[in-house]
Amino acid sequence: MSSDKLLIHLAPEQGYNKVFDLGEYNMKLTEFGIIQLKAGTSYKASTGDFEVALVLLGGKCAVKGKEFQFDEVGGRKNVFDGKPHTVYLPWKTEYEITALTDVDIAYNASPASRDTAKPTVITPEQTRTISLGRDNFTRQATIMLDEKFDSEHFYIGEGLIPSGNWSGYPPHRHDIDNLPEEIDMEETYFYRFDPPQGFGIQKVYQPDGSIDETYTVKNNDTVAIAEGYHPLCGAPGYQMYYLWTMTGKVNRGLISSKDPQHSWVK
Repeated sequence: MSSDKLLIHLAPEQGYNKVFDLGEYNMKLTEFGIIQLKAGTSYKASTGDFEVALVLLGGKCAVKGKEFQFDEVGGRKNVFDGKPHTVYLPWKTEYEITALTDVDIAYNASPASRDTAKPTVITPEQTRTISLGRDNFTRQATIMLDEKFDSEHFYIGEGLIPSGNWSGYPPHRHDIDNLPEEIDMEETYFYRFDPPQGFGIQKVYQPDGSIDETYTVKNNDTVAIAEGYHPLCGAPGYQMYYLWTMTGKVNRGLISSKDPQHSWVK
């Protein structure tokens, strides 16, 4: 694993692969990693003082703990093969993941201060999908865990971007709690491409120049976005996927402010 300020590269191996821990990249509410298991192998852990959301990127697994048992979770081959299963685990929960096939899981964690929902499987049928944008900035978002779910911090979804299109456009940010115009939320973008040698461009910036980053993002790359506007686009010929994990301190939701210079683009 290597990083470039806000961009983290990863070559996942068997077991838990750290992308970043709480406090790194100025991420105060988010921890992120990838769990990859070969069929028949297991991974044991405890959520400790965190709430955890496990997004099944591909494959099938069983997840169990002292008071719950999910015998079969997942099913899609990869992130381009349908909608995900997501397992939510509250704080102070011991759990074991057993791979029924080779399995690929995104691990999201956020510090908890209260009891939240019990261990839950969010099925593809329980997600909602919306289409956003127009012209060459149309994209599809699937939301797995929103403000209606009893999580303390999470708002999690997936984006599918057609060949050559933009997303997160017009450029938006969610840096301050100023309802109804804006909600303060950190965000993590994790990328996959089809075919896998694809790439995209990720921008993170503030108008005053305090942040001005432009990255080439590739398969298994992550961008940690603690603040700033963050539009992105994919290379022509490739379908781009990104998992977006938002964590809010007080509020949660798809409420953001647009860059005034570009907000005229509706």
